[in-house]
Amino acid sequence: MPGGQRYTFHAALRWSDLDAYGHLNNARFLTLYEEARVALMFSGGRAWGVDSFADGVLIHRHEVDYLRPVDYRLGRATAEQAPSVRIELWIEQVRPSRFTVAYEMFDGDQVVSRARSVLVPFDLGQGRPRRLTDAERAFLLPYVRPAD
Repeated sequence: MPGGQRYTFHAALRWSDLDAYGHLNNARFLTLYEEARVALMFSGGRAWGVDSFADGVLIHRHEVDYLRPVDYRLGRATAEQAPSVRIELWIEQVRPSRFTVAYEMFDGDQVVSRARSVLVPFDLGQGRPRRLTDAERAFLLPYVRPAD
């Protein structure tokens, strides 16, 4: 299978991301995954000459496995940078009218969460799903790594 590369995104944690126990709130995991996905598809896609993802892509499904809590750990922050997590993502499956993004979130070297999102290209003007374009498919291809 061609590709197989992972896209890496570093996400800063905010004090407001914490729950009552001092851990990263479970809902915030999805927001951080979204930030990584948007960076790949919108910024990366635009740099690659593919603007169409920014015109409409909907989430069909999310699944998240929480493996370990993530705390804020001020000891790993600097004056210039807040504590952060690393998110690696890749594409597990590309079908004509949907694709699956897989993620791993790391706190240092430890995997703290794994997730998947099924995305559907969407024509906002027509109000309906659409098929992936050839350019979109070509953009995603280097990141395709089939599920284990």
